[in-house]
Amino acid sequence: MKPIPRVSGFRIASPLLSGVVWSIIWLAAGTLLLSLLLYGTAISEQEVVPWVFGIHGFASLCGGFVSARKSGRKGWSVGMTTGLFYAVAVLLTSFLANDVDWTVRIPMLIVLAALFGAIGGMFGVNTGASRRPMR
Repeated sequence: MKPIPRVSGFRIASPLLSGVVWSIIWLAAGTLLLSLLLYGTAISEQEVVPWVFGIHGFASLCGGFVSARKSGRKGWSVGMTTGLFYAVAVLLTSFLANDVDWTVRIPMLIVLAALFGAIGGMFGVNTGASRRPMR
């Protein structure tokens, strides 16, 4: 029996790029949920900052997981690099779209993304069938 062919043959070869793409996908999902939370409850926009950092941390964790799983080795460093690239992409978008000023939140976001990306990378490298033996 022949397997069902893939709908799309598109596949991202780079573990780093696929991790950043999945981070952005999770960022979009978290932003949508946060906007529904703001719309449906009495939470003000000033009370949302911890939620925003939580969404960025979770997105970076997922991106680090995906990139390290795809890489198959050096999980924490691949995950941390993915988290740093994710933070740079978010900050670059923020600077270009809203002309965001430099505050203490920016280094906090960079550290949070790198830390959670590394944690995701540690979990992701130990999953999947593409694990390579250490040399």
